[in-house]
Amino acid sequence: MKQMTAKEVEATLNDLTVIDVREPDETAAGKIPGSMTIPLGLLEFRMHELDKTKEYTMVCRSGGRSGRAAQFLESQGFKVINMSGGMLEWEGKTE
Repeated sequence: MKQMTAKEVEATLNDLTVIDVREPDETAAGKIPGSMTIPLGLLEFRMHELDKTKEYTMVCRSGGRSGRAAQFLESQGFKVINMSGGMLEWEGKTE
């Protein structure tokens, strides 16, 4: 599984499609601008919204849930990157 640090994601954010797999109460406190929110528990049921020709960067609080999400999507044929360290490491703007 490919990994990127929060700094690398921030530096290339305009070129990335970010999916935040945290719960709604967590994302309400702030998320990466432009990211989509698909809680980990709903990912299996919402993956039809994703395009297998695109690459997705997965984000959560610390990198654990996003790692599981990335492994699951990879097993379904998607191209994914896990943001290691999650939002705990994020120093960029939030919305």
